[in-house]
Amino acid sequence: MAESTAQGRKNEKIGQVVSTRMNKTIVIEVTRRVPHPRYKRVVTRKKKFYAHDEENSARLGDTVRVVESRPLSALKRWRLEEILRRAPQIDGAATSGVTEAVAPDTGQGPPASVRKGSGRQR
Repeated sequence: MAESTAQGRKNEKIGQVVSTRMNKTIVIEVTRRVPHPRYKRVVTRKKKFYAHDEENSARLGDTVRVVESRPLSALKRWRLEEILRRAPQIDGAATSGVTEAVAPDTGQGPPASVRKGSGRQR
């Protein structure tokens, strides 16, 4: 009775997605504020966790909840439970057409500070 509820309880963490570059894997950063052991000043501690995202549904900046699971790979021990808050996404089509602003070429070459050499004039 009481044993079944105690066994079923899994550790969970809430954090922000900092990377989605791997297939079916996200990296979340969990931030916690704790007092320094000696100086008693509140400091921010951050830790990254690798979590399994079966549908690749999480995006960069989302706030997510992950739960403990069996080891899924060398680094993954967490599984994405739910996405709590979506991050605002910038439209990629609007920024893809923008090119870098380049200064006009005067034909004189790079400035002296950029030229190769020992820096000593002969």
